[in-house]
Amino acid sequence: PAAVASAMRGAYHDLADLGATVLAVIANRVTGPMTLPDLPVPAYAIPEVPSVSAPTVAEVAAALGATLLAGDDAALGRDVLDFVVGAAHVPTLLGHLTEGALVITPGDRADLLVAASAAHVAGQVSVAGLVLTLGEQPDPRVMRLVEGLNTGLAVLSVRLDSYDTVAASSRIEGRPSASNPRKVEAALGAFERCVDTDDLARRLRVSRSARVTPLMFENELIDRARSKPRHVVLPEGTDERILRAAEILLRRGVAELTVLGRPDDIARRTRELGIDLGDVRVVDPGASEWRDDFAAEYARLRAHRGVTAELAHDIVAQPNYFGTLMVATGRADGMVSGATHTTAATIRPAFEIIRTLPDVSVASSVFFMLLADRVLVYGDCAVNRDPDAAQLADIAISSADTAARFGIEPRVAMLSYSTGSSGAGADVEKVAAATALVRERRPDLLVEGPIQYDAAIDPAVAATKLPDSPVAGHATVFIFPDLNTGNNTYKAVQRSAGAVAVGPVMQGLRRPVNDLSRGATVPDIVNTVAITAIQAATEEAS
Repeated sequence: PAAVASAMRGAYHDLADLGATVLAVIANRVTGPMTLPDLPVPAYAIPEVPSVSAPTVAEVAAALGATLLAGDDAALGRDVLDFVVGAAHVPTLLGHLTEGALVITPGDRADLLVAASAAHVAGQVSVAGLVLTLGEQPDPRVMRLVEGLNTGLAVLSVRLDSYDTVAASSRIEGRPSASNPRKVEAALGAFERCVDTDDLARRLRVSRSARVTPLMFENELIDRARSKPRHVVLPEGTDERILRAAEILLRRGVAELTVLGRPDDIARRTRELGIDLGDVRVVDPGASEWRDDFAAEYARLRAHRGVTAELAHDIVAQPNYFGTLMVATGRADGMVSGATHTTAATIRPAFEIIRTLPDVSVASSVFFMLLADRVLVYGDCAVNRDPDAAQLADIAISSADTAARFGIEPRVAMLSYSTGSSGAGADVEKVAAATALVRERRPDLLVEGPIQYDAAIDPAVAATKLPDSPVAGHATVFIFPDLNTGNNTYKAVQRSAGAVAVGPVMQGLRRPVNDLSRGATVPDIVNTVAITAIQAATEEAS
């Protein structure tokens, strides 16, 4: 540590003496505690993170010229944290297995191949994979047995002997790359934990672009959520996408997490996927000590619907109801679900238990539409089928507030098939009435309606149709007159324009509960959890 501190001082003075402007000094991959040097600029130390520098099984396989006998891309993506050579009997091997170890053993040692696979499946230790040396192929009957165990591990074959295999493997070092986002997330998480990134950004004096790209918006979500971490519950604990997102969220420090499900099932699933959930709390709704309290609370809330204590006891064991009650009782700050559940199954418990804010007549949703050079807000595209004028006004106000909360200046377009007074009909009149209500209730908002989509977004069209409108041609918040129009439009823009659709983000509830599309990707889940954490932090501050 003293040598590292000395090197940091030397680096600073060498560059300063040459006339360079030094913003900060960072020591990377520090292996133990150290006292940072006293310098005129900030000094930081980032610890060694094994999952960043460790090679993956795929990198080891490539370096050894190995043949893949079993395993898929997920198995090849596991981190190799150690190497264990199997040459003794089974009990001796079991005593030497370590977490994340790549087991190297001669190909004719079927006993060790089966033993290491069984130890992994049983949860005694999570190994990275197996390498069979000497070019010996295991008996097909043994391979069928190993594959039947569903280990999720890669089995490799090499022509080298065990000594040369270990020697060659130990020289391989993993590096973060676009092809291995888990390492990137781990590296970013370590940097963000150890470096004051806000202060560093101020020292860089980087001017902020007026353009907001999807990547900029997503990074801003992560940064804001990290600044005030909140506790989010994920009810779909055995879904692969949820578990992979949870690992990323944990590594980036985005939120504290509780995952619902049977601990044994989740532990088995994480072993199969090679995922490290670290400090994530796992709760089984059916066996939780909170179940009786939740049942009593739900029975009280739904007594007017004839819900008995016995019925409530069964209902609250359902993950979405259990997660919603965690939020309602303050055991979590927000919930994200919907990867495997329908929208109705996700938000119905929220409507029954959390309910809407006092000044909001209807809960609704928005999508953040991330285009190449801007972020737009679309509402409501997921919840309200055919809102009346008053409900449409509520949706517009809630959507404008959501936009502002996430750094988007709200300019609200109340969409219709008519711009201004160019058309007539009940649908146009509904939008006109809703626009008037928004102006009456929130005179501070810029709102235009009825207005067609092209006039709302295209300055050239707006100059012809509504030349004096501050919203036309520059709208950022688009309010659709009904669910049919909104849902189809957001999907058309998403698929035809290549936009990233983040949401649906629920609004108008007392506590944040957000729904995922059943086609949600891991980045979608990460973004939605970050949004939920930001909503929780904002509501607490207000």
